[in-house]
Amino acid sequence: MIYCGITGHTGNLGKKIQKVAKNFKFIKFKGDIRRVKDVEAWIKNNNFDLIIHFAAIVPISKVNKKYKHALDVNYIGTRNLIKMIIKHKLNLKWFFYSSTSHVYSYSTKKIKENYQLKPITKYGKTKLMAENLITKKLNNTKIKFCIGRIFSIIDNKNKEFFLKGLINKIQNNNKIVKLDNLNHYRDFISTDQISKAILLLWSKKHQGIINIANGKKTNLKTIAQVFAKKCKKKIFFNKNKQTSMIANINKLKKYGWKNNNLNFIKYF
Repeated sequence: MIYCGITGHTGNLGKKIQKVAKNFKFIKFKGDIRRVKDVEAWIKNNNFDLIIHFAAIVPISKVNKKYKHALDVNYIGTRNLIKMIIKHKLNLKWFFYSSTSHVYSYSTKKIKENYQLKPITKYGKTKLMAENLITKKLNNTKIKFCIGRIFSIIDNKNKEFFLKGLINKIQNNNKIVKLDNLNHYRDFISTDQISKAILLLWSKKHQGIINIANGKKTNLKTIAQVFAKKCKKKIFFNKNKQTSMIANINKLKKYGWKNNNLNFIKYF
């Protein structure tokens, strides 16, 4: 049995990986990641083979509205966790941190892991701060750590997330729907695929930063058109400046990773 500590176990990714990883015994963090005493008690009272750190404030609207709170969870919480791992000399085989494509700037080319870091959102800023902390602190230990920069998640049904909000707008509007700011290309991946990628990286004990994505581009307008057709709605798009954020996944492919075509209807 593999003993895996997990933060953020109630989130979409946390729930999914618990279903996918059949041979893992998950030891869930149930305290407040911002409270160092809660983190220390969890670290001291358990033995882990690895830790998967998902706990974070993710929706852009929530981060923008309460940035201080998001910073406390996303950065300070990570700092607490790393500090206690080092303090108690945890003999971890692997540490995984879920980061985001939001640490990059937009690019017309596929984005490699060494692409310029210029967070496009405040959420991305909090994640990059945590990345830098992990790299600095764990580089001085024997612990192998992996920072997975996850691209757009397709099956997040929280209304705070873009896709769910878009679907709701199409479903609940009149027969004619006007949509703004959709001329963008994004790289979508499901929580099931992300979970399998993390388990693959664990099996290889990958060290360092890696993109977790499909490596395929989808225009947001295309998704809107798919759902508009399903809901028998007509849609009109206002023009906007096009952006693109698609991953180069050559690192992941070297481990045998295979990207998949996604059926958008399936997820909503």
